[in-house]
Amino acid sequence: MTSLLHYPKKSVLFYCLIICCASLNATAARAQQWYTGSLVSPAPAKDHAGDAGIEPYFTYSQPIGYYDAHGISHPQHPRQQLFSNSTMWKYGITDALSIQAHTVISYGWKKDAGHSTGPKFGDFPVDLIWRFVNANPKRYIPSLNLFAGVVFPTGDYSSLGHGQDGVGAGSYVFRTALMSQSTYKLPGNHNLRLRVWNWFRRALNAADVRDTSTYGTTTGFRGKGRPGMSGQTGFSLEYGINRQWLLAIDVARDWANGSRVWGHTKAGSYTDRTGAPSGDWQVAPAFEYNWNANWGIIAGASLYYAGHNTSIKIAPQFAINTVF
Repeated sequence: MTSLLHYPKKSVLFYCLIICCASLNATAARAQQWYTGSLVSPAPAKDHAGDAGIEPYFTYSQPIGYYDAHGISHPQHPRQQLFSNSTMWKYGITDALSIQAHTVISYGWKKDAGHSTGPKFGDFPVDLIWRFVNANPKRYIPSLNLFAGVVFPTGDYSSLGHGQDGVGAGSYVFRTALMSQSTYKLPGNHNLRLRVWNWFRRALNAADVRDTSTYGTTTGFRGKGRPGMSGQTGFSLEYGINRQWLLAIDVARDWANGSRVWGHTKAGSYTDRTGAPSGDWQVAPAFEYNWNANWGIIAGASLYYAGHNTSIKIAPQFAINTVF
């Protein structure tokens, strides 16, 4: 076998350059960014049929005040506190169509108003997600995803023995969203992923309301309730420090029309009222860490910093993302 020492120096240098380039290419291939996903943004359809994912979120919600109708902040006492687990289940039906569902279990308490009688299962959203445009980073084309689904009224909302047990709306709610996702390469070989989305929700029916309910009724009431239209618009950024660590932030605006409730009180008088509309702005900074392409964790907090007719809240949370 002929040694490289017998080749001219230029040839040796040429082979060394080839080896270095091959090593760099291999390193670049291995350095593909791993993601968990930001705290608030919806996630697009799975890339391949048969792909599945589970992502449980654990959240503690601590109100610190409220915004009145003019957006002026006030202290709030007593404060409604809540601990919840929201788990996302997702499965790729085809390479462009996925189905997802969320199970939500919560436990609430408030001074002078007691505690939930136990962990409460909330309303149950199920969505189909269709990726109708595939991303093309070289041409700066984002992926586009359409969400369409229904929130099923599985949570307790009426005939409540305890006000803290109310976790549902009693109505089937249609919801849809348009969401885009794009990734950009920044100087220093850092990835930046951008998501932009817009949700819209509308109740499909009025719920039968009896006695104490999430619509603010009391013992003896008989009538109907219907949640108002609502939605959310936002964007998220995820900056790759390295392949495993990322900084993430969401900025979103929530809005909701007031719920309508009508019927007869215990005294027999008829009432028909619609609640005031509400809205808020939230920012959710977080850290992401990924052990590999299939396992990751994110931790941060949602901070509600502006709005009207809504609580000022801090909601620390973390989630574990699993893909298989």
